[in-house]
Amino acid sequence: MKGYVFHGPGRSAWENLPDPDLKDPTDAVVRVDAVTICGTDLHILKGDVPEVRPGTVLGHEAVGEIVEVGTDVRTVRPGDRVLVSCITACGRCRYCREGVYGQCLGGGGWILGHLIDGTQAEYVRVPFADLSVHPLPGAVTDEDAVLLADIFPTAYEVGVLNGRVRPGDTVVVVGAGPIGLAAVATARLFAPERIIVVDLAAARLEAARKLGAEAVADARETPEQLVADLTGGLGADVVIEAVGVPETFEMCTRMVRPGGHVANIGVHGKPASLHLEDLWIKNVTITTGLVDTHSTPTLLRMAASGRLPTSQLVTHTFPLDRMEEAYEVFAGAAATGALKVVLGGPRHDVVAADTV
Repeated sequence: MKGYVFHGPGRSAWENLPDPDLKDPTDAVVRVDAVTICGTDLHILKGDVPEVRPGTVLGHEAVGEIVEVGTDVRTVRPGDRVLVSCITACGRCRYCREGVYGQCLGGGGWILGHLIDGTQAEYVRVPFADLSVHPLPGAVTDEDAVLLADIFPTAYEVGVLNGRVRPGDTVVVVGAGPIGLAAVATARLFAPERIIVVDLAAARLEAARKLGAEAVADARETPEQLVADLTGGLGADVVIEAVGVPETFEMCTRMVRPGGHVANIGVHGKPASLHLEDLWIKNVTITTGLVDTHSTPTLLRMAASGRLPTSQLVTHTFPLDRMEEAYEVFAGAAATGALKVVLGGPRHDVVAADTV
């Protein structure tokens, strides 16, 4: 098969690889029909995630068809169309029993494209398939479904739910990339009074408006003052950080009201200053988190009923074998206007894999 392989910071390639085999009775092998690129993949290529070893196939989001399952897999079978979740769950450890799958102690968590080969390939081995893939309703297209593998559950769980968005709130989202825009879309489910979006790119701010943001601000033009003006000087009830650089995190802490919440989604590769000399007295709650994907079944039902604007985030599509070009377009979003890129590969009938 072909796959997109990380070879160290700044080095990667679409190249020939052995087909994946079943290694454990709980595994499934999935033929990838649609895959996307995440901002986290760009962080890996920059060297921000040192746990990723050279030789690893990148990617942790996919839609495809089951081609082989291990003997212990009960919920899916060959021929099933499935969503491959960005989080793998053993289902047995303390964290999985609490629904905190991102912290799985039994060999799961975020492993695809991180600790084991990922989804940016023609085929992928998925451990713990019973809890780590989701059968897809026919009403949800591949292009829509692949956005439910990571960005929508991440935005919803780590941003909106951790931030405790409530009706009537003022919500600020810093960063209008795919995760930030998904945070806008899912925050609206809780009927906030207003959503304010901060970014550098005019095209992304316009996309935020189309998704329902009442106000937008250029990050270079004192967005803190806009938030203060719109809240009578109080500050935002919830501020969601969706970039992952020190400057934006520190900006978020300046825009939150006393008693408010800062929900950090961004993947940070450098330390950020925590100004406790200002924050200690303000009763501010700061949360971080890796998505658990406990909300994926709910989001799938909402997508099937047309309640999530997933397709609005897809700006570019490519065949699977144009992975390198897709990365260039996604990484150059300021020039290309890319939000989410989706790649689809040619169909194959068989894959070499042994039943475990």
